[in-house]
Amino acid sequence: MKEEKIVTPFNGYLVVFLLVVVAGILAFAASTQQIVLIIICLPVLLILAKGLIIVSPNSSAVLLLFGKYQGSIKQNGLFWVNPLFGRFTYSLRARNFESEKIKVNDKLGNPILISVILVWRVRDTFKVAFEVDSYAAFIKIQTDSAVRKLAGSFPYDHFEDETASITLSTNFDDVNIALEKELAERLEIAGIEVIESRIAYLAYAPEIAHSMLRRQQASAVVAARHKIVEGAVGMVESALKLLADKKIIEFDDDRKATMVSNLMVVLCGDSETKPVINTGTLNQ
Repeated sequence: MKEEKIVTPFNGYLVVFLLVVVAGILAFAASTQQIVLIIICLPVLLILAKGLIIVSPNSSAVLLLFGKYQGSIKQNGLFWVNPLFGRFTYSLRARNFESEKIKVNDKLGNPILISVILVWRVRDTFKVAFEVDSYAAFIKIQTDSAVRKLAGSFPYDHFEDETASITLSTNFDDVNIALEKELAERLEIAGIEVIESRIAYLAYAPEIAHSMLRRQQASAVVAARHKIVEGAVGMVESALKLLADKKIIEFDDDRKATMVSNLMVVLCGDSETKPVINTGTLNQ
């Protein structure tokens, strides 16, 4: 496999000066009708003019001579090259590519929707020009392929795989690093440098999104209930201890059980408490 070869072309400004000189001589020869001088100056003028090439900043020119690669120009400015060289210009600027939302399965087989943003630029003009047919289409297809592989390597979250160290929805840095590495390996053949890649969109597929949302809500409710019960137990224990220390009322085991039950219902219930007035004794 060939590699990119950087060439240093001839200064174009000097050629422009020669062009002006030759054009002046040609004008003089035409005015004095010196046919021989005209025949000599005209081809020289055409050769000098055709060899001029302008390379803009962050651009490059690939040079070919009858199908053979001669090198690439990455300097910017006005240059002169062999007039027989074929020239192909490529931009070296950083560019964005946002993939379409595609439906894939995560590591556990759950269908998800995912898309990524890729920041890239041309690094090797030889590979871009000759190793792939269309580098823009190559980037798109390889990005989709890398996204599918990435999604299948990690679960979406911890709900179904609590032992997973990396998930798509929580460990963004680790997932993005894995995505960049995968894309860099795939696009190396095309001479493309991956500057940055990030997940732009991530969600469950519509057919399971509602069920997954209910599962997450249920998990959140269970966690909240657990905290409420822990707090209620502490409050009941503190209340019983305070009543016993101040000797406000003596409780036997049955009365303690009744009081604990009533307090837990009040503290853990969802609905507003409705007090009941006891007009008799505690035993009634």
